[in-house]
Amino acid sequence: MNSMKRWIRNASQDIPYALRQLRQSPGFTLTAVITLALGIGANAAIFTLVQGILLKSLPVADPAQLYRIGDTDNCCVNGGFVGENGDFDIYSYDLYLHLKKSAPEFEQLAAMQAGGGGYSVRRGNAAAKSLKGEYVSGNYFSTLGVGPFLGRVMAESDDTPGATAVVILSYQAWQGEFAGDPSIVGSTVLVQAHPFVVAGIAPRGFYGDRISDHPPDMWIPLADEPVIAGPSSILHHQESNWLYPLGRVRPGTQIAPLQAKLSAALRQWLATRPAYTEHGGAAEIPKQHVVIVPGGGGIQSLQQYTGTGLKMLMILSSVVLLIACANIANLLLARSTARRADISIRMALGAGRARLIRQILTESILLSCLGGLAGLAVAYAGSHMILTLAFPDAKNMPIDASPSLPVLGFAFLISLITGILFGTAPAWMSSHAQPAEALRGSNRSTKDRTSLPQIILVVLQAALSLVLLVSAGLMTKSLTNLEHQDFGIATTNRYVLHLDPAGAGYTAERLPALYREMQTRFSALPGITGVGLALYSPLEGDNWGECVIQQGHPAPTPGSRCGSTWDRVNAHYLNAIGVPMVRGREFNEQDTATSLPVVIVNETFVKRFFPNEDPIGKHFGIDFVPYSSAWEIVGVFKDFKMNNPRDPVRPVYLRPLTQQYNAYKEDAMIGGELQSMFINSIVLRFNRPQEDVEALVRRTLAGIDPNLTVDDLRSLDAQVAGNFNQDRLIARLTALFGVLALVIASVGLYGVTSYFVARRTGEIGIRMALGATRPSVVGMVLRRVLFQIGVGLVIGMLFSLLTSHFIASQLYGVGAYDPIALIGATVILAICAVFAGFIPARRAASIEPMKALRIE
Repeated sequence: MNSMKRWIRNASQDIPYALRQLRQSPGFTLTAVITLALGIGANAAIFTLVQGILLKSLPVADPAQLYRIGDTDNCCVNGGFVGENGDFDIYSYDLYLHLKKSAPEFEQLAAMQAGGGGYSVRRGNAAAKSLKGEYVSGNYFSTLGVGPFLGRVMAESDDTPGATAVVILSYQAWQGEFAGDPSIVGSTVLVQAHPFVVAGIAPRGFYGDRISDHPPDMWIPLADEPVIAGPSSILHHQESNWLYPLGRVRPGTQIAPLQAKLSAALRQWLATRPAYTEHGGAAEIPKQHVVIVPGGGGIQSLQQYTGTGLKMLMILSSVVLLIACANIANLLLARSTARRADISIRMALGAGRARLIRQILTESILLSCLGGLAGLAVAYAGSHMILTLAFPDAKNMPIDASPSLPVLGFAFLISLITGILFGTAPAWMSSHAQPAEALRGSNRSTKDRTSLPQIILVVLQAALSLVLLVSAGLMTKSLTNLEHQDFGIATTNRYVLHLDPAGAGYTAERLPALYREMQTRFSALPGITGVGLALYSPLEGDNWGECVIQQGHPAPTPGSRCGSTWDRVNAHYLNAIGVPMVRGREFNEQDTATSLPVVIVNETFVKRFFPNEDPIGKHFGIDFVPYSSAWEIVGVFKDFKMNNPRDPVRPVYLRPLTQQYNAYKEDAMIGGELQSMFINSIVLRFNRPQEDVEALVRRTLAGIDPNLTVDDLRSLDAQVAGNFNQDRLIARLTALFGVLALVIASVGLYGVTSYFVARRTGEIGIRMALGATRPSVVGMVLRRVLFQIGVGLVIGMLFSLLTSHFIASQLYGVGAYDPIALIGATVILAICAVFAGFIPARRAASIEPMKALRIE
């Protein structure tokens, strides 16, 4: 008790004293607080995102009890063997039911759609809204342990054929799209022109089974997928894998035996399906297995997409904090030396060494806590900025950019560690001042104990700054390469309209007339030089793909490189996106529903499937041997990037919107063929920049059919740029960290050099009195600067090479050991160092010898 009282009494004296000392040196205090705020704020901002994305648990009951069958994101619909090295991650509906039946170790096992899509939702006579929906099993909400906010949640009885079609709205969609109207519960809405009853509203804060920048607005029972998809339904296609299973295991269940059991059940099921056993597939079945992983964080789609980038930013921001801490240590060392005379006097008057150390540590910790508080403001603004940069089109994203309690604790912990770690050495050195120094004067001290630590800290700052500058150079160059690569398309004055004819009630029979009307109306707009209708537009993040089989070739075996992207387009599509033909012809008015089925292909398609051959007139099909002569190639167009801009150009073939292949016998092929007739996008090419494209497009679309709504409208430039949001974020933040490091290191070097000059004013005066010239004095100071920086650059180069290897996976078109980035960063840092050292060096050269001797 006495010790506690003594501690409180001492603290009540030390804290006011520390505050007075900081007020007496406002320049030092402000510099230290700003430096720490930037370092701690950058770390807290990144940690906010790490905690909100990588460490977040689903807002459900007992998330630790949830496990997922599968460990990677394999969106969205896949056929055949879908995992690498036999790792199955995505399942058909029938396979999900088989696994559910085989694993009583799960109290409940729910299934959810791997992807999700936009659906037209209309209530009464109101305008249709585009809402994101997700198909889920009837036990979805009970598995997660989530109840309703209003009405009821989905039940297993809703997920049965013939049951009344229902939807569950998210709280955010209910508030944003339906103004929080409670009467919507129990009412009927049209989803893709089909009646559904709104059974209930999900609770506030529930965003589904994964963190996403566009969480679902509604959940639909799996049994109703055929209602919406019609002939395109994939619910009972055993080879269409499109579901993720997530379940709640019974207490005491051992995961490893359960994983082995389900792997065996998977192989047993595959062995009974011809699609998996034919054409050499039987040999692949023994390799197939499942991986069961904790599911408390949900389906880790966004985590896998952003994980590497966030971890890299966390490391880089930590480097900024280290540089800031080194700078604070330098400031404290310089301050402790400047106060040596005062401390010597206090010791001569009887002050104890322990008391002096405690007072200086208190001042250091207080300074760090002030920096930590300011850092929280930086973190709050920084995390909001980062979220905006990373997800510019996010809607209802379930990530709170405000620092949470863990982030507050993180910032406080960093502040405390900084204060203790970097306040201990100056406190210890200051406490060893001798009382006799007060009589000699501080400038006559026989030994400066802070000189070597300060040099080491400057070297450390230079080395770490070089690491950040090199990283910034590599990431910036990578982003430039990504954004300015040759995509093979023209984007200037082009706009992409996304729409949903099926959601407006159109059937396949009505589509040809609709497409002709769209072509006519949009082509008549002022300045229009091209209108391209397509299932998917370039680089929008989605595509269809199939396995190509050339006529006369055997069916490919598992693992064959037979995949090709394909799209359905109108006759003027290539003109709209600026892609020229290489040979043959484009689609024309003679390609009708009754004429020969034709396709045009890209150059990569020819190289892959018809090497050293004339492709014109050749035939191919997809998936099954009877269809290997389905289409005839009539033209070849120049390569362009349809899919991931980081990847090489894939084989692509285009089919006309005017032709539907009717020879398929399998329901899956017939349904997919029918679904491909419904376009998703229209590319509008103008001959000049447009001021109000949105009003023009909406007016034109309403004139065609008021039920057609604009799901999305943006320039083709913006659509392409959207592929690089994460790369742009990382490049900008890395560059920002590099600039911060450069400024902090330069300020630190300037401070140390100024301190060096001030401590040696008398020596410099004597040198000049004995004939030393001003240039020689400047050279003496700069040699010291260049030595410290030179050592730091050498060490920094070694660290930079290691760091470059670490971030190599994030680079595009840049080698991990890029000499330009390394040399450029070295030159920039050296120039800033020389400039920071030249100012105090010039001040030293202007010293008047007589004044210096009088000071001495």
